[in-house]
Amino acid sequence: MPTEPLVEIRNLRTHFFTDDGVVKAVEGVDLDIFANRTLCILGESGCGKSIMARSILRIVDAPGKIVDGSIIYHNATGQSVDLARARNGSRQLRDIRGQDIAMIFQEPMSSLGPIQKIGRQITETILLHRKVTKAEAKEIAIDLLDRVGIPQPARRFDSYPFELSGGMRQRAMIAMALSCQPRLLIADEPTTALDVTTQAQILDLIAELKEELQMGVMLITHDLGVVAEVAGDVAVMYMGKVVEKGDVFSIFEAPQHPYTRALLESVPRMGGGRRDRLPAIRGMVPHPLARPSGCTFRTRCDHAMAGICDRSEPVLTPAGETQAACFLHITEMTDD
Repeated sequence: MPTEPLVEIRNLRTHFFTDDGVVKAVEGVDLDIFANRTLCILGESGCGKSIMARSILRIVDAPGKIVDGSIIYHNATGQSVDLARARNGSRQLRDIRGQDIAMIFQEPMSSLGPIQKIGRQITETILLHRKVTKAEAKEIAIDLLDRVGIPQPARRFDSYPFELSGGMRQRAMIAMALSCQPRLLIADEPTTALDVTTQAQILDLIAELKEELQMGVMLITHDLGVVAEVAGDVAVMYMGKVVEKGDVFSIFEAPQHPYTRALLESVPRMGGGRRDRLPAIRGMVPHPLARPSGCTFRTRCDHAMAGICDRSEPVLTPAGETQAACFLHITEMTDD
């Protein structure tokens, strides 16, 4: 593994200031993303995965705002840029978006312009970041459409998004994201609502391009099967915090946080009886405006300790081969 990460995220906090109160969507996240390695972000819907990813590119919609922390990006020339401090709309930030760091969004139909042809949307990205002519940009775009597996790419270049299937729209989004050969690709549930065959093809494509371009990948998903197939590292999020992180083998073989164990136990297994009930995480995710005191998972945890878990918030601590934010692994605790 490279010694220096592409991106270092430290104590990232992204809050939404609503009329009803402050929603702490991302609350103190620490992560490292490396070149030629895939980091999977795992967790239930609403745990802050997508907002954390959007924070990296500074595309969080209002009333959301980064209130603390740093996002240090190490560029190809060896310089470091704190994306959290870069002025939104600045040339520096625009040059990094799409060129150095690209993102595949969860739903391509809402991300692609509905009244612009696919080819034009890809060539606009290429012309913005690369010094090529319009003819060269078109040639690059057609080649990309071919590489991502779209049949008759020259013809599809002039197609509108609504003329393509869901799988082809997703492939077009990947082609656009890869058009400037980014150093980091953020993929926000890129296989959602796709059939299993198309899903496997897209995951294989991302893995192939990661190796070819020595590209770092952050893959956001709630699909444990996808994580097991492609991840090098895994970070498990709950209510805006990373509760456990480590390499994929350690996370799957010996998870240390009760939430991670509960997620893994809820996956159907071969050989189970038809009448066997799947284990489920009890309770519901708390309302974002009513975060529990202390450990945010304690209201659903079978191992919660009164007087400890409700008083203090655990921090990531070495636990086995991973790091887990759980008092079960903290031997020395001090009172508030």
